[in-house]
Amino acid sequence: MGIRGRVSRSTLADANENRDWRIYADFAQSLIHTARQLYQNDDFGIDLQQTVYALDSTTVDLCLSVFPWAKFRKTKSAVKLHTLLDLRGNIPTFIHISDGKLHDVNVLDEIIPEPGSFYVMDRGYLDFARLYLLDQCGAFFVTRAKSNLGFRRLYSRPVDKSSGLQCDQTIVLITPKSAKEYPAHLRRIKFFDSENNKVLVFLTNDFTLPALTIAQLYRSRWQVELFFKWIKQHLRIKSFFGTSENAVKTQIWIAISVYVLVAIIKKKLKLEASLYTILQILSVSIFEKTPFLQMVTNRDVVVSQYNQTNQLKLFD
Repeated sequence: MGIRGRVSRSTLADANENRDWRIYADFAQSLIHTARQLYQNDDFGIDLQQTVYALDSTTVDLCLSVFPWAKFRKTKSAVKLHTLLDLRGNIPTFIHISDGKLHDVNVLDEIIPEPGSFYVMDRGYLDFARLYLLDQCGAFFVTRAKSNLGFRRLYSRPVDKSSGLQCDQTIVLITPKSAKEYPAHLRRIKFFDSENNKVLVFLTNDFTLPALTIAQLYRSRWQVELFFKWIKQHLRIKSFFGTSENAVKTQIWIAISVYVLVAIIKKKLKLEASLYTILQILSVSIFEKTPFLQMVTNRDVVVSQYNQTNQLKLFD
């Protein structure tokens, strides 16, 4: 690639400052499209044909004096990474990068609902007007109820309390504002989480799935937390080469591209190794001429004598 020496930090900083972050965002979306096709039939632990998304955000703290454009509080700056994760393959399908002040619930306005799909989210996204819009678009949601929810029970279904379920109810909202924003029926499920010794109350607009499956869907939301933890630990999105908004967004989109690209490699090469192991091998062998499959599996790879060139191919 023409690199004859060490690349300085300032060179990377200048590159991230000057190149439009949308280039990397578009590239990431292309990779995401490829990855979703590869993982579309994967099992994610729940017997469900529909697409299931987990929606959440993570905050990356920044120094106020260095990143004044992202002011969050009096003494610090921050950016938020809002992510919609497809649980089949844990592929991020929607990413919105904002300053730390943007409330999570506002991101629902940016998402185009897919009819028939499930959106799993925590209480930070509990806004009945926005949830009703999801319902009217034919999508399903699973979220947590707040303790002060005003409702009237219309019907109760029998539950197996040995499974942790405590109730499965059809309800209507009775607080004037909430009832106006969400005039339809809701399903309220109370579940005791024995692992954490905690009672959880779920709200959903799905009335067909077993109540225990709804509880399992909410538990699967943890995958988006693991995604955030993974990219923070193994990719560079806690410290940045540049200080402008463009530089920060560029670095985050590059990190997302790397994550998705590793997921594509894992699937296409049918590798058993974890994403982290594959990433580690790539990081120390990216310029090696040894075929990557051979490095990962210790298998010899036959290369056609008619397909040998001086430059290694990055893509097919």
